[in-house]
Amino acid sequence: MTTDSTKSANAAGTAERGATETAPDESTTQPIVELSGATFGYTSTPVVEDVSLSVDPGEYVAIVGPNGSGKSTLMKLMLGLLKPVGGTARLFGERATRFDDGERVGYVAQHASAAKEMPITVREVVKMGRFSHVGLGRFVAEKDADSVREDPVGTVSDAVNAAFGRLSATDWDIVDDALATVGMSAFADRRVTQLSGGQRQRAFIARALASEADLLVLDEPTVGVDAESVDAFYELLAALNREGITVILIEHDLGAVVEHADRVVCLNREVYFDGPTEEFVESDALARAFGTEARFLTGVGE
Repeated sequence: MTTDSTKSANAAGTAERGATETAPDESTTQPIVELSGATFGYTSTPVVEDVSLSVDPGEYVAIVGPNGSGKSTLMKLMLGLLKPVGGTARLFGERATRFDDGERVGYVAQHASAAKEMPITVREVVKMGRFSHVGLGRFVAEKDADSVREDPVGTVSDAVNAAFGRLSATDWDIVDDALATVGMSAFADRRVTQLSGGQRQRAFIARALASEADLLVLDEPTVGVDAESVDAFYELLAALNREGITVILIEHDLGAVVEHADRVVCLNREVYFDGPTEEFVESDALARAFGTEARFLTGVGE
């Protein structure tokens, strides 16, 4: 049940986010994610119930909650992987289940360790991010008469690559840039089986960057990653967010959330809090959603 304190916390968070906006262009204010009364259950009992929230371009949002609180289910509703049984879910302005512009979304799964059995190199992983950009349809859409006149040989080469589903020189440049951005250029030819957990996560973030994603969604990405790599991982996320990539992070480590995220959505089937991180730490959402011991987990009062 939504309490008065929840409503006031949500209202405060909305007001603070709104106060930072200064007459933005209307085309840039459309939420990337928008849920309205979204409800879903695998049985007759809802796992996520009556959730309403939106994520605007450029935000860094952490979704937290105890085990079994519906965090991963909420993420799947956001991405259109599940259809709400009640309410609506929209992604980039479209019904989430009908959204098919997958290159705009980069997803880093909870268990990158599953990828450690893949007998492919890091560059091959990142290359996958370009597959949605390959094909004659996209080639025709991106070429104009000027580019054909200026580089007829390159145009023919690109057309052949597109016809056979191969990456162009431009695609490979983007792959290399993505590897450099996440600090994995030196590991480009190394097999995924030879990487640490943190390195695998960086490789999959590079794949998302290669797809030129606007939204990066990460589901507990630091599980099984050593502490030193976790710090570097969050520094990378912060840098990508500063460059304009919207980040939605599902994280079990409340201390990391408090240190890095700008906004927190606290979930335990229903939304207990949605607002600035500082207000989340001081709110009673921790005790209500997690239990009183959760305040200690964030380092509050140390």
